[in-house]
Amino acid sequence: MSPIFWWGILIVSFVLKRVLQSIIVLFVMSLLVFFMIHIVGDPVDMLVNPESLPDEIERVRRDFGLDKPAYIQYWKFLTGALSGDLGNSYIFGRPALALIAERFPATLELALSALFIATVVGLPLGIYAGLYPNGWITRLIMSSSVLGISIPTFWLGLMMIIIFSVFLGWLPVSGRGETATILGIESSIFTVDGLKHLIMPATNLALFKIALVVRLTRAGTEEVMRLDFIKFCQARGLPANRIVWAHLLPNILIPIITVIAIEFGTLIAFATVTESIFAWPGLGKLIIDSIVNLDRPVVVAYLLFVVTLFLILNLVVDILYAALDPRVRQVGEK
Repeated sequence: MSPIFWWGILIVSFVLKRVLQSIIVLFVMSLLVFFMIHIVGDPVDMLVNPESLPDEIERVRRDFGLDKPAYIQYWKFLTGALSGDLGNSYIFGRPALALIAERFPATLELALSALFIATVVGLPLGIYAGLYPNGWITRLIMSSSVLGISIPTFWLGLMMIIIFSVFLGWLPVSGRGETATILGIESSIFTVDGLKHLIMPATNLALFKIALVVRLTRAGTEEVMRLDFIKFCQARGLPANRIVWAHLLPNILIPIITVIAIEFGTLIAFATVTESIFAWPGLGKLIIDSIVNLDRPVVVAYLLFVVTLFLILNLVVDILYAALDPRVRQVGEK
């Protein structure tokens, strides 16, 4: 049979193996998260008036199924999860997954915007720093990257609000702004007001990632530029732009794609601080409100959603490895 057939079999078996591993990870995570959340406080204290009668408190506990032992509550949660039901929010009275699906587009928009800024800014700066390691511009770039990693996100967000909103009055302080729908996609980037609201939170979220991409790209560029095939291209007199685009960039993309994919997951999972500072109506604000109010179904659903997201991203990265790295394809063809 042809090598393509065996390559396809290899990919399918790999994906099935990873899916099985993901199911096991999700089960273990659901077990840990559910029982860890169970021992932290009592949601009934947040649902009833402190002066309520014991009968009223017991009725609320019974209505939410909190009078059952923890293992029975978990079994009910697990059987519901298998059918796509992760429970109803205690506070909002709506399915937890519906709340996450409602808030996710805003967080996704913010994360994609931050990732776009980090890639567009960090990649060329890192390549420049790798090509000219001893220049004063490179020293400035690398010093700025250290600051980008070191400055706390919440402090930087507050400084941006003070400078660009309070003093200069250029950008709005909070919210998502006006949105528009194009091809069924609702987003802030389709309106001028929405873009103004998006600039500060996306930049604030992107700065750490810019520093990460710069340092990773610079290290990869310096390593590849020392290889023989690059020296051969230079000896043949190929233009510098041709060497960078055709020979340098493809060889440094694999680690960069890996980091970008994983960091995309962290942008979604840990955008909580940025969303809180700029009152961005995404998952971060939802999880903060849910933790404060001990809204167990939403907290558990959010954490499982994040774990699933990371598992999917890791799987996509592994498949991209096979597509981008010829050595991986050669292993499948043997």
